[in-house]
Formats: sequence, C-alpha cells, structure tokens
Amino acid sequence: MRWLAAVLLLAPVAAGAADCRDTSFEGASYTVCEVAAGEDLRLFHSGPEGAYGSFRKVDEALAAEGKALGFAMNAGMYHRDLSPVGLYVEDGVELSRIVTSDGPGNFGLLPNGVFCIGEGFRVIESRAFKKERPACRHATQSGPMLVIKGRLHPRFLAGSDSRYVRNGVGVSEDGRRAVFAISNDAVNFHAFARFFRDALGLPDALYFDGNISRLYAPGLGRHDGGFPMGPIVGTVVPKG
Repeated sequence: MRWLAAVLLLAPVAAGAADCRDTSFEGASYTVCEVAAGEDLRLFHSGPEGAYGSFRKVDEALAAEGKALGFAMNAGMYHRDLSPVGLYVEDGVELSRIVTSDGPGNFGLLPNGVFCIGEGFRVIESRAFKKERPACRHATQSGPMLVIKGRLHPRFLAGSDSRYVRNGVGVSEDGRRAVFAISNDAVNFHAFARFFRDALGLPDALYFDGNISRLYAPGLGRHDGGFPMGPIVGTVVPKG
C-alpha cells in the first residue's frame, strides 16, 4: 500500500528520539511524534500566574513535580488573550464550551472536531462529540477536520495556493495511537490531510493551526520559539 512505503521512512534520527522522527511525503518535509495509549499525555494552558504561553513555562511547572516535557506542540486555536477557541477540557474540568456553529476562519470551516484523551485517543467531529459527550480527561477543539473516517474534508482543493507550515493530530482506528505532525515546509490543506491519511494510514485527523505551528522535541534538538500560544499538548516524563 502507498502509505506503508512512507511509514517505513519514519526511522529515528537521533539517540533518545524514538518517538519523534523526520520524514517526507510528496517532496515536503514533516516531523512526526507518536504517542501510545497509556503514556502520560496532557493538555496545558494555565498556571498560577496565568497562561503558560510557551513550552519553557510548562516544562518549568513540571520540574516542580520532578517531571519534564517529553515532547509538545501547540494544540488548538486561541483568542488574543490566549484563551481557547471552542471546547477545552483539562484534567476533567471543562474550561471552555464547545462551539458547533460555522464561522469565519479555519476553525469555522465545518466540519471541525475535537481531540479527546481518555483511556485511548479519539478525533471526533464536533457535533457528533456534543451528541455523544465521550469521557475525556483532556480535550481540545479545533478545525477544520483533516480526515473524517478515511475521507478528506470536502472543502479542500488539491491545487490550493494557500500554503503554510501546519500542524495537527491523527488517531489510529483502534484509538491506541495518537500521531502528531508538523510540516517543515509550507503545504496546503489537501496535501496535509493526505499526509495523515495516505502516508500515516490514519482514518481521522484534526488540524491544530498554521503559520504559528511549533514543536518541542528535545530528542531532535528542536525547541521552536515565537509568540505566546494558547493550548499546548505534550507528554510528561520523569525529569532526567
């Protein structure tokens, strides 16, 4: 199968970087980080002093517990005050309500969706999520959906000239793997969605953001900086 050949390219590129790898698809470069169900994957937004805004601030907060970030990326859109756009659940507490109406921008390009961290992982279309209300320890809403049960978002155009660095998450059919990806080259939505479906073989995937997309992957020597961000997703590991 076409996607299997691409997956074989996902070899670790540095010692200690078993979960984050560089690869390519149709001439574009990507970095992929895979998390298995049972790993300590969390969402982060605020501490006692307000929104963290950066990977460094999250890592400093975890250090007080004797822990550290294993990997992280921005995890959904946010307002100017860094508050989440749409549903946001952290440690079982809903901090922002789900939005199911259409609207401007990428978030409002329905269908959009929710990334849910529970016993396993799910990417669920937002209206289906609202109807089902699955149990999520952490959840973040974003949009648009990239892949929906094996189909690309119906509004994506293969020849679109809207190209940005983009990031998102896809989930395996059994919900046991969450695969986070960021493009290292500017790509359009159609190409980014096909990367999840055809290169990674994932039936459901959700867009997080573009242009401001950032990754923290110390095993690859990568710590992207930039403007303060809102929701952050990342693994928690013992501090070395």
